[in-house]
Order: sequence, then C-alpha cells, then structure tokens
Amino acid sequence: MPTPHPRRRAIAALCATLLAGSLLAACGSDDDDKSDSTANGGAGDSNGQITLSVGLFGSFGFEEAGLYAAYEKAHPNIKIRQNSVQKEEVYWPALQTRLGGGGDLDDIQGIEVGRIVDVATNQSDKWLDLNQFGAQTQTGDYLPWKTKAATTKDGKVVGMGTDVGPMAICYRTDLFQQAGLPTDRAELAKRWSTWDGYLEVGRQFAANAPKGSAFMDSVTGMYNAMIGQQPTSYYDAGGKLIYDTNPSVKNAFDTASRAAQDKLSAKLVQFQTDWDQAFAKGGFATISCPSWMIGYIKEKSGDGMGGKWDVAQAPGATGNWGGAYLAIPKGAKHAKEAYDLLQWLTAPEQQKTLFEKRGSFPSRTSAISQVSGTTDPYFNNAPIGQIFGQAAQAMPVQTLGVRDNDIKVSIQNALNSVEAQGVKPDDAWKDAKASVKAALG
Repeated sequence: MPTPHPRRRAIAALCATLLAGSLLAACGSDDDDKSDSTANGGAGDSNGQITLSVGLFGSFGFEEAGLYAAYEKAHPNIKIRQNSVQKEEVYWPALQTRLGGGGDLDDIQGIEVGRIVDVATNQSDKWLDLNQFGAQTQTGDYLPWKTKAATTKDGKVVGMGTDVGPMAICYRTDLFQQAGLPTDRAELAKRWSTWDGYLEVGRQFAANAPKGSAFMDSVTGMYNAMIGQQPTSYYDAGGKLIYDTNPSVKNAFDTASRAAQDKLSAKLVQFQTDWDQAFAKGGFATISCPSWMIGYIKEKSGDGMGGKWDVAQAPGATGNWGGAYLAIPKGAKHAKEAYDLLQWLTAPEQQKTLFEKRGSFPSRTSAISQVSGTTDPYFNNAPIGQIFGQAAQAMPVQTLGVRDNDIKVSIQNALNSVEAQGVKPDDAWKDAKASVKAALG
C-alpha cells in the first residue's frame, strides 16, 4: 500500500491545527482523494447496527477490492465508513492532534511503516495491545521483521501488518518502442541490473524520447527504491542516527542527483495532481515500482493503457518501499468489533485478494505462497507474483528508526530542489542535513 510522500506544507499545518472532528474536515485539498468521510464511526443506530470507521492514507485498496462489502455482507450488524486522505503527511499530524485529545478517533487507524517504531517506542500508551484480543495467535504467520517493528519492549503488539513493498520497475512498452529500446522484461532486467545500468538505459531513452515523455517520473522515487535495498539507512541497530554518515544514504542521494542533472526525470512531485495526470498522458516511461504501485498505476492510467505497461526486475532485484499496519487507538468506541474487522482485513485470504486485485504484496507467509503464480493482464500479463515474490525473498531485514519518515521527507525535499530548481547536489545535501536537524529538534 502506498507509503507516501511529498505533501503540501500549508495543508499539513492547517490540518494539524484545525482538525477536531473527522480526519478530513479540514483537509480539503484539491488533490486529496477522499472516501466516505461523512461520519467518524463508533456509533450504533436504533436497529443495533454498529458503524466502524477506518482512518487511512493513500490507497490501501480495501474498498476497491470489495473487502468492506464482503465483510458487511457476512456481518449484517456492521457498517464500515472509510476516512481516507491521500497524503500521509497530512494524515499523520492530524492523527497526532486527535490522539492528544483534539477530536474523535477512528476505530481503526492506518500507520505507515516509517512511523511504526515511533508508535511502539513512544506512543504505546495511546494504542490498544492487540494481544488482548488474540493477536499473538496470528503474528507467527508474518514476516518476522514485520511483527517485530510493531512490538513494544514488554511484548505488546500495537499494529498488525497489511502489505510490504517489494521492488520492481514498471515501464511503458509503447514509449520504449518509440525510443528504439527493447521492451522484453528479461532483456531490460539485464540492462539495468545495477542503478548505473538503469541510468544508462535512461540516457538512451532520452536521446530518442517521444515528445513530452521523460525516462522516469521523479528522482525521489529512485532514491526511495535504493534506500529500500539497504539493511540500515537512517538509524543503526542501536537506535543511533547515522543518516549523515551512512555511505549507502549518500550514494543514493548522489545517484538520484545525477539522474536529475542528466535530465532523465519529468521533475514531478509524487502523489500530487500533475504526477497523477502524467500516468495517462505518457509523461514518463518508467517508475520505481513497489508492488502497491500496481493498483495506483491502473487507477491513474485508466483502462485505455491496459497492456501498454509492463513490469521488470528492479536494479539489485530486491528492496522494500512502503507497507503499513492497522491499529486500534485507545479511544476506539467499539474495540472488539474493530479488532474482528482488523484481523479479517489482514488475514491471508484477504491479503491474497488484495495482491491479485490491487498489487499489495502480502506480509503473511501463508499468503505469499499462494500468490506466486499471479499474472496481471493490465501489465502485459507480467508474472507479478514471481517478480515481486523473488524480490521479497531477497529483501533485507531492515533497521527502522523512530523518525524515519521525517528524515526521508527532508532528504526528498532536498532532491526535489536539485531536480526542479537546479540546486547543486552538495548544497542540497547540506540543506537536507539542516532540515533533518530542525525536524528532529
């Protein structure tokens, strides 16, 4: 599922200070996707029906895959209301305000992977221990690191995993053909087996690019993919900040900056309106593609682009970008019913359905084994189960830190300045470090 993303600072500030009711009440940006936000849930009507509200960011795919409808059909006394904001940077400050007493909470809240360690380390008093409902009988089926990140030192489980984000490259075969490049996914995987190889293919594309098309959407996407291949990035295993001394982080920053300077990018900020529109317009030919991006591409490209997209192994053939958790805040009005829904949404059968319909790769091992043969007609019948499954098997066990997301956003903003404003990479790196220090306090 989506892990976001550069956001509009003004909207984030507005939401953090004004939001007192529904999570969407003050987040009315023209590029914030919303789903049924008319009620905040937890209520029961005169017929004894319980309304459970689910607060999410991005596109988890539950509604689109028909999971809510299936659950409501099997549980006639339950009505599900989803409150969804596209941008996690809008969602998270607003949720913090509500956790602090600034408004009603949803019965279930989504938590991005870059926030989960902070929740388990510093906010466990604000969230229910899911073990009290029986979560301990489920956690053994997850990828070990997925459960570990959501477990406190004293053994409480504050969230159950939805998806993970194994990496690939999604690309437009029609644009590659017009640029005189091969379109076979195996051949391309060989050519860009390294990130330097990926940039070389980009230069070849740029030399004969169709009018209006860049090689990649954004250098920040490439940066995130490179970081997702590292076992350590911003913190070491002891919790010490190392982002400014870790050569892997600097190498990813420098490589992404080189792509910007070589003009291989469409200079788009991911998860903003012009980026969304570029999918259908052919504004870029490749995108660093965690599995959850599959559903996003389908949605934004439209039915007419079916068969023009394909999927190949990413440079390095592994990596993880994104993934999320579902948790229950202590203010939830119907905690037991919320847990029943939460554990059903994260069960192997539903994780399998989400991958087949939306591309969200399972975090439960029993579901992973069931999707290995999945292909996707929209992506030229690419064997997405095999490609993403192999990436997941090689995925490093990553060290997550309490402020990973804040650090990532600061570095992404600096890369955006190289890409869009021509700031020199060395100056942008200095700006990134200053921004991180300011964000962490």
